[in-house]
Amino acid sequence: MTIGETLTEERQRAGLTVTQVSLQTRIRETVIRGMEADDFSFCGGNFYARGHIRSVSRVIGIDPEPLVAEFDATHGGAPQPVSAASAFEPEQPVAFRERRAPNWSAAMALALAFVVVYGVVQVIGHDGGAERRTAQQVAGTPAPAPSTSAPAPSPSPETGGPVAAAPRTKVEVQVEAKRTTWLNAQDDKGRTLFSGMLRKGDVKDWSAKREIRLVIGVGGSVDLTVNGKDLGSPGQGEGVQRLSFDRDDPEPA
Repeated sequence: MTIGETLTEERQRAGLTVTQVSLQTRIRETVIRGMEADDFSFCGGNFYARGHIRSVSRVIGIDPEPLVAEFDATHGGAPQPVSAASAFEPEQPVAFRERRAPNWSAAMALALAFVVVYGVVQVIGHDGGAERRTAQQVAGTPAPAPSTSAPAPSPSPETGGPVAAAPRTKVEVQVEAKRTTWLNAQDDKGRTLFSGMLRKGDVKDWSAKREIRLVIGVGGSVDLTVNGKDLGSPGQGEGVQRLSFDRDDPEPA
C-alpha cells in the first residue's frame, strides 16, 4: 500500500474529511488531496513533504515515521546530518592581509600640503570678497520706497434694486388635520406618498420634484401649507376635494 493510499484509508477510518484535516493541520486541501494521490509536487520540496506527512499522520492517529521512511526510500533518501564544524567552516579560506606599519613621512607631507593650500585659499577668498562687495555698492541702485497711498476703493455694487428669487426645485405640501378625515397623496409619477385616515392634530409633510396631487375625503377638514404659503382649509362645507400643486403654487393674486 502506498503512502497516499495509507493516508486516505486511515483518514476515512478516523471519520475525517479532507476539509477537517486541512483545518487542523493548516495544510491546503489541494496539497492533502495530492498527497493522497501520491503526488507530493504541491508540498514545495522534500523537506516540506516530510513535515506534511507527519502533520497529517498525527491528526488521523497513526505513526508518521514508517511513512516518512518510505518517502525517503522513494525520493532519494533522508538528508544527511551536517556536523557543527562543517556547518560553520567557510567553503573558501579567507585571506588575511598582513598589517604594515603606517607611513608617517607621507602623512606629514600630506598635512603640510593641506595647510599651504588652505592658507592660499583664505587669502584669495578675502580679497575677492572685498572686490565683490565694492562692486555691488557702486553698481547697486536703491530700492524704490514702498507706496503709502491707500488703494482706491473698488466700486460697490448698486443697492436697492430688486433681487430675483431662486427658482424652486421641488414642491412641498404640509397637511394638518382639523378633524378626522380620509386623505390620499400622490406625486407626479403616480407614486403614493400617503393613503389613510388622519385624526385631529395629525401633521403630514410631503415633497416631490414636480407635482403633488391630493384627494381629501371631507372639504375643510385640513389646513394646507403649499411651498411655505398658508392656504387655509379649502373646500369648507363641501364634499371630496381633488387638488394638485406644482412648484409655482400658490399663484400670486
